[in-house]
Amino acid sequence: MSQFAVNLIFIGLSFALYIGIALWSRAGSTKEFYVAGGGIHPITNGVAVAGDWMSAASFLSMAGMVAFMGYSGSAFLMGWTGGYILLAMLLAPYLRKFGKYTVPSFVEDRYQSKPARMIAVVSLLCISLTYMIGQMTGSGVVFARFLEVSVDAGIWIAAGITFFYAVLGGMKSVTYTQVAQYCVLIVAFLVPPIFISFQMTGNPVPQLGMISEVSGEGVHVLTKLNSILSDLGFAEYTAYAADPLNHFLLTATLMVGTAGLPHVIIRFFTVPKVADARWSAGWALVFIALLYLTAPAVASMARLNLMTTIYPEGTSGEQILALEESKHPEWMDNWIKAGLLKYEDKNGDGRIQYYNDASEKGKAVAEANGWAGNELTVNNDIMVIANPEIANLPGWTIGLMAAGAIAAALSTAAGLLMAISSAVSHDIVKVTLKPDLSEKGEMNVARVAMLATLGVSAYLGMNPPGFAAQTVALAFGLAASTLFPALMMGIFSQRINGKGAIAGMLAGITLTLVYIFMFKGWLFISGTANFPDTKEYWFFGVNPLGIGFFGAIVNFIVAYAVSLATEPPPQEIQDLVESVRYPKGAGAAIDH
Repeated sequence: MSQFAVNLIFIGLSFALYIGIALWSRAGSTKEFYVAGGGIHPITNGVAVAGDWMSAASFLSMAGMVAFMGYSGSAFLMGWTGGYILLAMLLAPYLRKFGKYTVPSFVEDRYQSKPARMIAVVSLLCISLTYMIGQMTGSGVVFARFLEVSVDAGIWIAAGITFFYAVLGGMKSVTYTQVAQYCVLIVAFLVPPIFISFQMTGNPVPQLGMISEVSGEGVHVLTKLNSILSDLGFAEYTAYAADPLNHFLLTATLMVGTAGLPHVIIRFFTVPKVADARWSAGWALVFIALLYLTAPAVASMARLNLMTTIYPEGTSGEQILALEESKHPEWMDNWIKAGLLKYEDKNGDGRIQYYNDASEKGKAVAEANGWAGNELTVNNDIMVIANPEIANLPGWTIGLMAAGAIAAALSTAAGLLMAISSAVSHDIVKVTLKPDLSEKGEMNVARVAMLATLGVSAYLGMNPPGFAAQTVALAFGLAASTLFPALMMGIFSQRINGKGAIAGMLAGITLTLVYIFMFKGWLFISGTANFPDTKEYWFFGVNPLGIGFFGAIVNFIVAYAVSLATEPPPQEIQDLVESVRYPKGAGAAIDH
């Protein structure tokens, strides 16, 4: 059986599973559509949270970034994991106790301010749409490689499948579908590294294999990888090569930004009780840890396999031939056709030279061997899904990886769709524009919003604007500088009022947007940045990727200053804040 047929079977079976679940779990009311009826079991919700949380970025990009950045890529591991812990401990239980369907609903009721609600809605839409673009693009790449269609066609296939099960059943359908998608993606992520670890070291546990000796060589995996990378002018895998200030700021921005992601927050509204929100958060951490604790091993082994494929006998030995297809691995042809692996024979020797031609050591190696520059470009995102092919694993593991990568992208896309559609139908149409809208009408508006969102995100996935192609800083920066501070202060401070919340969110988002687009490009004005995106031009050396943390700090400071200078919130709101935070006290929290 051909590899294409195997891929088709795995992807087809996973799609049949998702569609079957959607048909079984159709929503019959707005409560089922928005929060799955509020009756999801904590363990089930924990699995669904993990599926919602682990997007294409976690499945594809994270280990790929760590593979090429080494220890310096730990900011992504620590930031995303730390952000979940912040969300689970400081936000989720209290928001569930408050009992609203959406984040903007909490903002308006807590701050008694419709303008604050609208700022939260706009922020939510921008954050979620930016994320959606990434999920659609990731799905398109996976489909292009494994189903041998164009990236554009792959994006439309992903959009169609997501639309079907999200529109049919809303959050109820999405919840059970995300459970299935988590099971698919975690098995797909774990099985190949188990094979590779056993193949490389004789130890089937990837985390232990990463620190074990390579079979028959008497040298540890990381030691061998460090040696090869150093010989070719790259930074050693275990070396700390990051700027400490920006490493901290990136980690902090990812943490507070991740904790403010609306599509994950709304998942905690689907359980019956506050205690269940805490339990589901704990279970989700267990399920998330299965992937995040394996990612470093996946990254190191994938990078080592890539290097030893190109230099099987070491940097001075025989290299694979690049210009004759029969002389180099088939997996390279597959990714070259997908446009994610490129080479150029600069010195005409018919071989691939892959090294760091910008470092002094790399230049010395090039001069000694007659090389004319680095000839290979590898997209970070292929390292995880190409790993089984590079290691010559059985064909079924490649098909499983394809299904897992698609599950990761679609599970998050569905969660984002729910966040966007609920903001449009409930927060904009039902609450603001047409309060007398019927329950059926509200669900129809939500479905139309889903269709429009998928259309826009699919189009932008095929024609990504500059910020989406360059960085996810905008999404995390927006969440960090707007929603996270507003939620934190709304829960833990009785003194913050609506005027303070509005001023804080506007100040935070202004700083974040201006700084990011100053270096990443004023996309809708000139299409170019005002300043080169280099450290010498950054203010106080702060990378735009980490500015969201400063946006959050500015939000907190401005909100407190304005609140202290104006009248305090009404007493009933202060009592409500106390009742949300304490089991006993001034009354009971709102619970719909």
